[in-house]
Amino acid sequence: MQPGYTRYCCFLCEWDSRARQSHYIVKEWPLQYQLTAGVKSVSCQSLVYLEKILLPPLHIKLGLMKNFVKAIVNYNKEEEDFKYLKDKFPKVNDAKIKEGVFIGPQIREQFKDLNFEACLNSVEKAPWNSFKSLNENFLGTKKSPIYEELVVTLLDAFRTMGCNMSLKIQFLHSHLQFFPENLGAVSDELGERFHQDMSTMKVLSKHDG
Repeated sequence: MQPGYTRYCCFLCEWDSRARQSHYIVKEWPLQYQLTAGVKSVSCQSLVYLEKILLPPLHIKLGLMKNFVKAIVNYNKEEEDFKYLKDKFPKVNDAKIKEGVFIGPQIREQFKDLNFEACLNSVEKAPWNSFKSLNENFLGTKKSPIYEELVVTLLDAFRTMGCNMSLKIQFLHSHLQFFPENLGAVSDELGERFHQDMSTMKVLSKHDG
């Protein structure tokens, strides 16, 4: 789903991942009234009810970081940002850095890194600062009364920078009301443990296959 091979990958609506000319513009998409296997990219019957699905804030942050880093590597032809990240995370290979594949602790470390922010130009600083603000006031342990405004600001900044819309960004754009009120109760540690468990299951499934 992440590379965009799946056209209708949202479980809530028929958002078209390939219709890039409509991304950031069309907010209301036809609803997914039923997830029928074999229809609209649905391969299997749903295991849980839609109302029981949570959108973990960690995974939203991973998606935002991924698209932001990919955009700065494409935008900055001299790749100063890429070189900085490469030097800071020498154990992360070049391919992962260019694809923006980071984990929660690395993202939190970057939020505190003023030297990284100094490497960004004016176009890149706006989405980065919006990302940091959204992390502190919505995707963190508290929900600001103006979180909707912060989301709109972030989306505008990401669009201006040329970030492609991913499924996780689309959740913020079209399904903000689906996020639970107690979003802060889902800690990053819980999300990271879930992420590790899913990675282990993925490896085991490959071996079984």
